[in-house]
Amino acid sequence: MGDFINVGLVEDQLLFRQGMKAILGSWPDMQVIFESAEGYSVLSKLKISPIIPNVMLVDLSLPPQGLREFSGMHLTQALLDAYPDMKVVILSVHEDENFIAQLIEEGAHAYLVKDSDPQEVHDAIVAVHQKGSYINERTLKAIQNNLGRKKKPKKVDLEITKREEEILQLVCQQYTAEEIAAKLFISVKTVNGHRNNLLQKTGSRNVTGLVIYAVKNHIVDF
Repeated sequence: MGDFINVGLVEDQLLFRQGMKAILGSWPDMQVIFESAEGYSVLSKLKISPIIPNVMLVDLSLPPQGLREFSGMHLTQALLDAYPDMKVVILSVHEDENFIAQLIEEGAHAYLVKDSDPQEVHDAIVAVHQKGSYINERTLKAIQNNLGRKKKPKKVDLEITKREEEILQLVCQQYTAEEIAAKLFISVKTVNGHRNNLLQKTGSRNVTGLVIYAVKNHIVDF
């Protein structure tokens, strides 16, 4: 079981959910261990689940709980609060850049549209599981355009060391902690220490937040 990436699937359309289960189940490195047709009961279901998913695929448009809206954005926020180590991949029909940028800024680790190639879905799941984020060209463009539409925030000079900036650049290039350690000839523990410092200094929730910070402050050029 430890060799698999355990995946959860929250999707209200039965046909699409069954199709995704079949695709995910055909890959030898992952298995679907949780599914739900709506988001509002997911946390209570997870409390009694014997295995917690490493990665949760979440549809953006989910059924309401009575009169109360409970979208994929609501579920993403709830999952990140309850399970900080879980990775959330949004899988949606919506291609609107505002949706994409907002979900990423709220903490989602990746955003894919439902017409994505299955191989990209696989790559995104592996990337968020191993590296903490998956930023494709569509998502990067949405982040950059969204930042361009916002009023320029008052610049805050953070005391980021040269080493932290090096690590931030490599994190944004999707290198794992092990790969960064090998490149910089330092230990994985040191890499993780610098990454944790960066999360605290920038007020980022996760690696995706670091990418947003780096784009916003022109630390990386994609």
